[in-house]
Amino acid sequence: MTDNSAMTDSSAESPEPSDTPAAPPEDRAVVVTGGGTGIGRAVAHRFAEEGARVLVVGRTTATLQETAADNPRIRTLTADITAPDGPDTVVETALEHFGRLDILVNNAAIGIRGPLNALSPADIDAQLTTNLRAPLLLTRRALAPLEASSGTIVNIGTAGSVGTKACPDLSVYGATKAALDLLTRTWAVEFAPRGIRAVAVAPGVTDTGVPLRNGWTTEQYAAFLADARIRIPSARIGTPDEIAWWVTRLTDPLAGYANGTVLVVDGALSLR
Repeated sequence: MTDNSAMTDSSAESPEPSDTPAAPPEDRAVVVTGGGTGIGRAVAHRFAEEGARVLVVGRTTATLQETAADNPRIRTLTADITAPDGPDTVVETALEHFGRLDILVNNAAIGIRGPLNALSPADIDAQLTTNLRAPLLLTRRALAPLEASSGTIVNIGTAGSVGTKACPDLSVYGATKAALDLLTRTWAVEFAPRGIRAVAVAPGVTDTGVPLRNGWTTEQYAAFLADARIRIPSARIGTPDEIAWWVTRLTDPLAGYANGTVLVVDGALSLR
C-alpha cells in the first residue's frame, strides 16, 4: 500500500473558510447541468419557485428554453460540459449573470444500456466523460466561487449504484454513478475546511421520459415502468418533482450539518 505521507500534497495549506454569509433564498445563484429535461428541469423549477436565480445548462437550446418558459429567474446556456472550455463557459456565464455561485447541481448524465461486449469504445467513453469527467472538471472550476459563498455541491446519482447490488446491462453507467457517490463523500471531507458542502441524491426509478428520447418505444417504456412498479415496495414510480424537492432540502441552510450525505430516494427498492 502506498504511504500517503510520501505523496506530494498539491493543496498546500487550505485557506480559511469564507466569512461570507450564505445568500438568502431569493438571492442564491444555482447552476443545474442537464437542465433541459427530466430531473434537471424539475430541480431548476423548484429552485426558481423558492426564489433562487438559476442557470440551466445543456446541449439542446429548445429544451432549455422550455425549462425557462419565460421565467425571469431562469437563464439558459447552450453548452457542452464535456468540451475543453465547458467548465470555464459554465462558471463564467453564471458569474456574469448572478455575480456569485451558491449551488452547483451536477445532474447531466447518459446511460447506454447493453452488456459490456455490446458497447463500443465510443459508448464507454461517452458515459465516462459525461457522467464522471465532466462533473470533476466543472466542480474543480467552480471551487473558488463556491468557497466565496460557502456553497454546496449536489451530485445526482442513482439508487442502483448504492450498496452491493449489480447493474446488469448498465455496468458503465452504474460504475460512473458509484464513483460519483465516492466523490461526494471525499469532497465533503476535502472541501469542508473551505466552507463547501458536498451532498448527493440517488433517485430510484423515476418517470423522466428519458428512455423515450433515447429510442425506446412508448410500449417499451410503459412495460419498463410497469415491471418496476411491481418490484418497488412503495408500489409506485417516482416523479422528477419529488427528487427536486430533496435537492432543494439538502441545500437549505437548515441542512448545513448534512455533509457527504448520499440520500437514496427510491421507494425502498434498494432495500429489497
